[in-house]
Amino acid sequence: MENTEIRIGGMSCQGCVKNITGVLGGLPGVASAEVSLEAAQARVVYDPQQISRAELLGAIEDAGFDAE
Repeated sequence: MENTEIRIGGMSCQGCVKNITGVLGGLPGVASAEVSLEAAQARVVYDPQQISRAELLGAIEDAGFDAE
């Protein structure tokens, strides 16, 4: 398992946090995802053999947010 922090732009409320948490948590290989509105970031624990960091970023962007 690996840990990564992803900066997220475009979040404005706890609904955004819940949305992104659900998107990340539903991906194969993601063990946990903690999203912080105040820090504008997500901390994700994932299996790099099942999913890449680029795929995590893409899922966040597909949900309508900026990710880097």
